[in-house]
Amino acid sequence: MKDYRKTDPEFMERFEHFAFEEVVKEPGQQLEETTRHMAILATLLGCQGTDEFRLELPRALDAGITPVMAKEIIYQAVDYLGIGRVLPFLDIANEILEARGVKLPLEGQATTTMENRLEKGAQAQADIFGPQMLEAWKSGHINRWLAANCFGDYYTRTGLTLAQREMITFCFLAAQGGCEPQLIAHSKGNMNLGNDKDFLIRVVSQCLPYIGYPRSLNAITCINKAAEN
Repeated sequence: MKDYRKTDPEFMERFEHFAFEEVVKEPGQQLEETTRHMAILATLLGCQGTDEFRLELPRALDAGITPVMAKEIIYQAVDYLGIGRVLPFLDIANEILEARGVKLPLEGQATTTMENRLEKGAQAQADIFGPQMLEAWKSGHINRWLAANCFGDYYTRTGLTLAQREMITFCFLAAQGGCEPQLIAHSKGNMNLGNDKDFLIRVVSQCLPYIGYPRSLNAITCINKAAEN
């Protein structure tokens, strides 16, 4: 394990104070612990922070994130980041969980079948974005895949609530950057599920040390645009 406190003491003094004291304790920007760690895990996936993810996951598990919750965050990331960027995180999680004595595979969380995943996925989209989404899958094969695969295969799983799933999607999009149209849409989706503007700004605040200021400020701009609609 690298000891940056020895090799880079001045940097670590300031970074650790900012990330683990100032940000976490900022009045009006705090989050419940498990929610904060969920957001950070999703953000690290989004920004491809594998080394920091290896450090964060044990902290998250110690703070109340269950193995199922951690795995669900990773699984859902595939829809927003692609398997090429997510597979290293799955390997890290499996390694850490097995080292902690967690038996794999975990209990299944699927609630759909191959026959009803499209119908159930479209319903999940409608629950988040409105009834017009029940027919959106008919407008092309990518939209059909989006309903059946993204929402039918993942959003319908147990282990996380629908509101939690929208929050981590927000984090995936904010952290990877370049997804502002989708980030605005999912900011609105979060708001529709009760994750209001204030909550989303707190999420961005708690994740800022992991993605920096430009993407954090862009995310806040997207939140504000979504709140105007």
